[in-house]
Amino acid sequence: MRSIQSLDDTFDKKKFNNVALHPLQAWEWGEARKKMGIKVVRLGVFEKDTLVEVYQMTIHSVGLGYKIGYIPRSIFPSKDVLSFLSSYGQKNNLIFVKIEPYVEVDFNFQNSNFKLIKSPHPLFPPWTQMLDLTQPEDDLLKNMKQKTRYNVKLAQKKGVVVKEMSSPKGFEIFQKLYFETCRRQKYFGHTKEYYEIVWNSLKDGIAHILIAFYEDTPLASYELFKFKDVFYYPYGGTSESHRNLMAANLLMWEAIRLGKKLGATKFDMWGSLAPHYDVQNPWAGFTRFKEGYGTTFTEFVPGLDLVVSSPLYSAYNIVYGLRNFYLGLRQAV
Repeated sequence: MRSIQSLDDTFDKKKFNNVALHPLQAWEWGEARKKMGIKVVRLGVFEKDTLVEVYQMTIHSVGLGYKIGYIPRSIFPSKDVLSFLSSYGQKNNLIFVKIEPYVEVDFNFQNSNFKLIKSPHPLFPPWTQMLDLTQPEDDLLKNMKQKTRYNVKLAQKKGVVVKEMSSPKGFEIFQKLYFETCRRQKYFGHTKEYYEIVWNSLKDGIAHILIAFYEDTPLASYELFKFKDVFYYPYGGTSESHRNLMAANLLMWEAIRLGKKLGATKFDMWGSLAPHYDVQNPWAGFTRFKEGYGTTFTEFVPGLDLVVSSPLYSAYNIVYGLRNFYLGLRQAV
């Protein structure tokens, strides 16, 4: 017999993480979100007294007392969990709950009793690229595309050196390169405070910093996550200096080696275009970069919205569309 319970802050963090599927479902990620002023709801599914599933949901205000819930990278919720979420939403003024499962697309599910629809505004792309880290290093090198392997060796020959610096100094270097890249690419995402909170919450066991140097100059840096047997590449930044040295290529190779050293069996590159992508797409560059390492394109179940109030959900999507249209006009001026 299964039961679903809300878990309070005194619950055993280790037991929670043993069941969590992804770093965005890890206890530490929830603590980071709370430090940002966001409400976090943790649900546990128990078989008798044994915790078998967890769902970590953040609650976001959208005005006029209404909210939306967000569950990133969980397992796919059962009908009982969907029923619990729907009931919670009705009691707490949620318009809908966005669910983005960490489940490959061939997963079969049934949800006829719930208004669970493909999200028009997913936060994760449906595709990523995966690399099998159980391969020997020689095979990993051999399976790279020829140009990628050449660039890795070129960076080594030219004197680029990669160091793990999972320390305050390393994070400072990473953050500088990350925001330099954001400005260059005209990408404005989260604030410096956001990344500082994430780093300080995950640095003891999940988050790692790698930096590529030429002499004493940092040229590229990644913040990487290791959770259970999977390594992840969520954040990266590069310098405009010495781009001919191919530091980013060597950095990714050393990230692969670090993942193996830490005991990961696969490397999730976090996001990608689909195979046979349009080379004119803004994401084509980093999709091609990741593809160079011999990865496998992997498709996940698309983001889904569990609708709690149909009229409010329709209104929300209209306002969301108008807001994006307005922002697009501003960027065009």
